[in-house]
Amino acid sequence: MGGSTRKGFNLLVVGVVVVVTTMVGTCSANFYDDFDLTWGENRAKIFNGGQLLSLSLDKVSGSGFRSKKEYMFGRIDMQLKLVSGNSAGTVTAYYLSSEGATHDEIDFEFLGNVSGEPYILHTNVFSQGKGNREQQFYLWFDPTTNFHTYSIIWNPHHITFLVDNIPIRVFKNAESDGVPFPKNQPMRIYSSLWNADDWATRGGLVKTDWSKAPFTAYYRNFKVTGFSATSAFSDVATSEIQNSGKDSVLDAYGRRRLRWVQKYFMVYNYCNDLKRFPEGIPAECSHGRF
Repeated sequence: MGGSTRKGFNLLVVGVVVVVTTMVGTCSANFYDDFDLTWGENRAKIFNGGQLLSLSLDKVSGSGFRSKKEYMFGRIDMQLKLVSGNSAGTVTAYYLSSEGATHDEIDFEFLGNVSGEPYILHTNVFSQGKGNREQQFYLWFDPTTNFHTYSIIWNPHHITFLVDNIPIRVFKNAESDGVPFPKNQPMRIYSSLWNADDWATRGGLVKTDWSKAPFTAYYRNFKVTGFSATSAFSDVATSEIQNSGKDSVLDAYGRRRLRWVQKYFMVYNYCNDLKRFPEGIPAECSHGRF
């Protein structure tokens, strides 16, 4: 999520067969059983018998949670309804991460905005502690009025980001080009809601309006499909996941959806930022593996 210093600290569309990865084992969560509320005191709450979770932010503190388990490859789905109204300065982060200076991380971050202006969905991939692989998107709907599904599919060959099962980004393994890829460290699921008005909205020009606090985001229908590092799947199942999806990531419909999103809704791509990389774009960019 843009580096450890910021920690402060997803429903199938009919006819869409996005990924050919074979998954093993599916688990729908109860938030009481699967997550710990890690900071923010009573600003983080689980209710409706463990089926709904909320995070809130006020001038004193934000809040966050993390999964009890670590995960090693698979698909993570979570439905979120983001902070409504004037959310400028706020960031709702939902991501996978390991720990330590050489951590791996796969990020969704939702950057708030003033009323009537769109959220920006910020994505990033860290491997061995190095990130700087940002792509940003507008969404084609209002993410504050209803729940929408945000998904990460992760295997040793690629990472796919999806919104309502529509792929928005595929980051492919480019180890053959000397680019580290997250495949050796199990990761936990984290989420947090926090104040980032020094950078989040128009580069920090728009500050958080604390008269609108508390700001609240809601979560439901968490589901994990695949291999959990703390679960007793067989060696055969583990090998199946690790060796699946190597050659084909998306079907034809998925590829069309990906092009649609990237043509009409992408607002930033690090691979096109020549000023940022005057000595040449990162190696994965030259082969379309971003």
